[in-house]
Amino acid sequence: MEQNIGDKAIEFLRFLEIYDFSSAQAMCTDTAAVWQNDGKGAQAIGESLEHFKSFAATVGSLRYDIIRQFQNSNEVLQQQVLRLDMADGSRREAHAAVYFRFDGGLIDRIEEAVYTVPTDKAS
Repeated sequence: MEQNIGDKAIEFLRFLEIYDFSSAQAMCTDTAAVWQNDGKGAQAIGESLEHFKSFAATVGSLRYDIIRQFQNSNEVLQQQVLRLDMADGSRREAHAAVYFRFDGGLIDRIEEAVYTVPTDKAS
């Protein structure tokens, strides 16, 4: 039985949590693109993962919490929170609405609208 695309979207994020970028990329088509609301426009999945990899190097740990998820035959829309424990002991959260489009069971496009929550002080 083929895996549910909602589960595939979550599995992609779990690979990011453990810094397994090659497995994350293997879940995508060769032409997959990522768009974020950062003004840079769409990037190829490999370029986006390289950027995420350099960001993740500054983080102690990260975890995605999925708040809501909706899907149809080839699309997933979800609300999620990225919880970051920074190397300096501070914590951050990035809230996002994320759209995944699938083609042939692989992720073909990701669109992410992110906003951050102010950092709290280390306890």
